[in-house]
Amino acid sequence: MRDVAELAEVSLKTVSRVLNGQAKVRPALVSRVMEAADTLHYSQNFAANLRGHGTRPSMVGLLIQDVSNEFSASIFRAVEDVAASHRVQVLATNIDEDESRERELVASLVARRVDGLIIAPSTQDQGYLALEQRFGTPIVFIDRPPINLAADRVLSDNREGAAQGVRHLIAHGHRRIAFLGEPPRYQPARDRFQGYCDALDEIGETADSNFIRRDLETEESAQIACAELLSHSRPPTAIFSAHNRLTIGAIRAMHTFGCQASTALVGFDDFKLADLLDPAVSVIAQNPAGMGRLAAELLFRRLSGATGPVAEHVVSTDLIARGTGEIPGPGWPSGNR
Repeated sequence: MRDVAELAEVSLKTVSRVLNGQAKVRPALVSRVMEAADTLHYSQNFAANLRGHGTRPSMVGLLIQDVSNEFSASIFRAVEDVAASHRVQVLATNIDEDESRERELVASLVARRVDGLIIAPSTQDQGYLALEQRFGTPIVFIDRPPINLAADRVLSDNREGAAQGVRHLIAHGHRRIAFLGEPPRYQPARDRFQGYCDALDEIGETADSNFIRRDLETEESAQIACAELLSHSRPPTAIFSAHNRLTIGAIRAMHTFGCQASTALVGFDDFKLADLLDPAVSVIAQNPAGMGRLAAELLFRRLSGATGPVAEHVVSTDLIARGTGEIPGPGWPSGNR
């Protein structure tokens, strides 16, 4: 690092900041440091330091959104199980949909000399990780694809899963189907909304903006949005909720209006006790354990020296019909009620 600092004519502290992906370094200085590192072949030395000079990896970092959420918790457990089979520890931490926190946590994990990273990102540009990647740290993304960075990623089949859920409601006689979704800045949210539109397009219907509520991030916001929809003079007969937090908010609103047994509901992503509610909640279930296991396996392949091109791996979803998704709509044949 001292050699890089001397060649780039910057301080050692500046080199450290650039190498750790920290903000507040002028682009011109970043370019000088990167050029000096390339000239001195610093990436090889840095990678050797991270890998313990040829010894097996000892620790990998996992950045997930919220371990209290069942989806994130399942990913964590799966990654931990794979890592344990390699006798490697997992250092996991929550991002909490905070972009600055993501960058800070990456810098912290790199400073702790983790051998690789698995990230469920919040930032809208993962280009800040390019230097770390070039210096030998394998990175795998999970749940959301990286932006401005070529890296392995493991994703749910969000678009087709959402379309399957809406098709299920259509098959039970519904046409006025509302949509509750997260902010469209996230790729899964955009894919799930597109899946909703796909299913309506297939029957010649156009998504009605009066029935669409996006930019929802909490149970409370979903409950308010759902209450507004149910208060409409011609309310939806069915609701597709694109996240389990939003599904819970929708259920609360439906109970307030007393329509939980008459308004159909399919939610994207399962949640605890969904099968014990009355009626039980029909969901499009993701496979977070499978996603976490695959992401960890990809990371360890890279740590073992695999060099092939980066790839996107899509994990399928499953429809679990429990009751709310089968509530009949106005178009349901009377003989099937």
